[in-house]
Amino acid sequence: MKQIKTYNAIANKGLDKFSRDNYEVSSEFSAPDAILLRSQKLHDEPIASSVKAIARCGAGVNNIPIQACTENGIVVFNTPGANANAVKELVLTGLLLSARDVCGGMQYSQSLTELSDATAMDKLLEKEKKRFSGSEIKGKTLGVIG
Repeated sequence: MKQIKTYNAIANKGLDKFSRDNYEVSSEFSAPDAILLRSQKLHDEPIASSVKAIARCGAGVNNIPIQACTENGIVVFNTPGANANAVKELVLTGLLLSARDVCGGMQYSQSLTELSDATAMDKLLEKEKKRFSGSEIKGKTLGVIG
């Protein structure tokens, strides 16, 4: 039975790939055969001599001490693209939020703590909502630089 130590919250969808007949998955192992992590920084942590592989559940491996792993024969790999749909959705959300200044409107409405009269609030919001209208995206090109 192989032991896989997890750091961070690893999605069950990924953990379910490990047959429970062959693998034990837990964050509690002191001498695991492998490590799964997301953002946990391993640079200042001791890595058990039993570890044969470290997988970064995401892109990049900057949180893993590659040189030390190489010297100890530990295979290191990542899973680029595993969260590609989530990234695309967040980028699209950011573009739409910025085109319409939704965040500015939310901050403004949350700052209105002095008005308790609903009629006065309605009048004020009707007057002020044009400040946060943004622009329609139809026929425009939105993009991300960076």
